Amino acid sequence: MDPAPAPPPPFAVHLVSGGSSSPELPLLLQSLAAARVVALDAEWKPRRRGASAPGPVDGASPALPNPPLFPTVTVLQLACRGEEGCSEVFVVDLLAVPLADLWAPLRQLFERPDALKLGFRFKQDLVYLSATFTAALGSDSRFDRVEAFLDVTNVYYYLMGHDRQKRLPKETKSLATICEELLNVSLSKELQCSDWSCRPLSEGQIQYAASDAYYLLDIFDLFHQKVRTEEKCVSTMETSDQHCPQRAIECSSSGYVICSDDYLTSIITKYSDRILLAESDTKARSSRRKQKQKLSTDAKCKEKFDCNTEWQGPPPWDPSVGGDGYPKFLCDVMIEGLAKHLRCVGIDAATPSCKKPQPRELLNQAYKEGRILLTRDIKLLKYQYLATNQVYKVKGLLKHDQLAEVIDTFQLKISEDRLMSRCTKCNGSFIQKPLTLEEAMEASKGFQVIPSCLFNRNLEFWKCTDCNQLYWEGTQYHNAVQKFMSVCNIGE
Repeated sequence: MDPAPAPPPPFAVHLVSGGSSSPELPLLLQSLAAARVVALDAEWKPRRRGASAPGPVDGASPALPNPPLFPTVTVLQLACRGEEGCSEVFVVDLLAVPLADLWAPLRQLFERPDALKLGFRFKQDLVYLSATFTAALGSDSRFDRVEAFLDVTNVYYYLMGHDRQKRLPKETKSLATICEELLNVSLSKELQCSDWSCRPLSEGQIQYAASDAYYLLDIFDLFHQKVRTEEKCVSTMETSDQHCPQRAIECSSSGYVICSDDYLTSIITKYSDRILLAESDTKARSSRRKQKQKLSTDAKCKEKFDCNTEWQGPPPWDPSVGGDGYPKFLCDVMIEGLAKHLRCVGIDAATPSCKKPQPRELLNQAYKEGRILLTRDIKLLKYQYLATNQVYKVKGLLKHDQLAEVIDTFQLKISEDRLMSRCTKCNGSFIQKPLTLEEAMEASKGFQVIPSCLFNRNLEFWKCTDCNQLYWEGTQYHNAVQKFMSVCNIGE
């Protein structure tokens, strides 16, 4: 019972891939000018040293002889909401749209104090976006600030009851984790590392990009609802002692909450921040000392160890070596997504006990718990002599491919009745008896939000015995089961 995979946005996604003669670009510019809340995200292909920047398609800005210092942003996503509550999602192909037509409207949006911008760790996106426009249009075409900005990470901790007067935790959660915990929506990250410079963009890439922006608006709606509940009436002037009358929340036809002008201004004043790019942010950072250390370490590893990437069993759970017969894995931080997929098919898959573990700590955890350490880091294979047959390098890049690879390599037996039988959040098991809606609502108080759309449905709720996360068979549950049945070749 995994949280439902993210469905396509409930309204059309506009792919902007032409100039002013195409209908999408004027619609985008009109939406940007009228927007009160805009969610932002960007995609790029990481550029290897010495590689040239991706070339444009017909009608786009000409290619440069020298690639920029930073990766070239090739896709920009914007989810815009206007005063009437209408929302539009745009996926902008920056290799096909003339950047000169976009620069002024984007800069105006970034600097408008009355338009709230939403993003997830957007500073890096802004650095790369500014470098992309500067490389194409000149040094005067950079972006150096975003004002009235609200980071979704801050929103998440606010919704989870974190004290605003205290520092936020250093280790922040991923957007996929935040969406899963707040919206019970599973954002697939399989296409995150795809080649965003290849054209045409696939339908999967377009939907992935659109979802990353669109669900920021849903998270903002939860934030707005909680703020409105806690602050029943907010004055439009910060220094005023008078209270304004209760304002009714307006709802668009699609059901999404929007703010009145005065109330949105109050949110911007109290909760928004700004992103300012300093001169140091525009320079690529490199460390010769770290590079020399890395080269030295790699050379020593190559001399001392012959890192064979093929698995040579038996695994520690094999009865022939004293195991209990139950497969158990430990996925390092590079492939945490694989851990969730393994849990979805009923396999015990843990993650490191700390966020930045040392190799010895990973190996100790794998050894003590009788697990196979799954990793994409080939350097970890040099520690095989410390933990015989307990490290395996995953070759696949996409989570589905990685899951199929692990199942095939270790000859795992996956049955339909084990699908969705583990908690994808913590790897725990579920209670044996499901909860009713009333019991689930009581168990979720102060911990998890149950969408109101589930109140009239006869659903059973399952609670993790370790972390108390609640799960239910949502509209996408059966699709997810079919997906994993196909990947695991169940029923064939």
